[in-house]
Amino acid sequence: MDAMPIIAILLIGFSTGLRSFTSSAVLAWAADLGRLSVGATLFSFMASPITAGVLTLFALGEYVADLLPKTPSRTAAVGLIARFIMGTFAAGCIAAVSGRSLVLGLLGGITAIGGAFAGYYARTGLVKSLNVKDPLIAIPEDIAAVILAVASVYLISA
Repeated sequence: MDAMPIIAILLIGFSTGLRSFTSSAVLAWAADLGRLSVGATLFSFMASPITAGVLTLFALGEYVADLLPKTPSRTAAVGLIARFIMGTFAAGCIAAVSGRSLVLGLLGGITAIGGAFAGYYARTGLVKSLNVKDPLIAIPEDIAAVILAVASVYLISA
């Protein structure tokens, strides 16, 4: 059994836990650019520049909102629910592209919740221990979310 789709699902789920729209935006760009073959799946709409553009705008909006002081914690119920849904969606896309059961999407949703907590505790811990302002940790966290999502795409399209 090829483990790469499972690893890709775990990576995309963790990425979603860090930033809820990043993984879907990366998947949409990969599909639109022909890196992901979503053609005959339920996720064929991802291979559209409109989908990629809209998801990118959502991701960019999330990056900005994340830096605002009044943004609710990602570990609050609403943030966790959103991450579970988006993680399940992104992992479902990877499962479909890999010819796996869409039920594996749930693994991505669960991993997204774990990623949300891991990211929260890592970020708050680093801000405190390094005695730096939050954006100095938040921006590298944004980059990490993108890298994890791109790695996920690479694993299933290599």
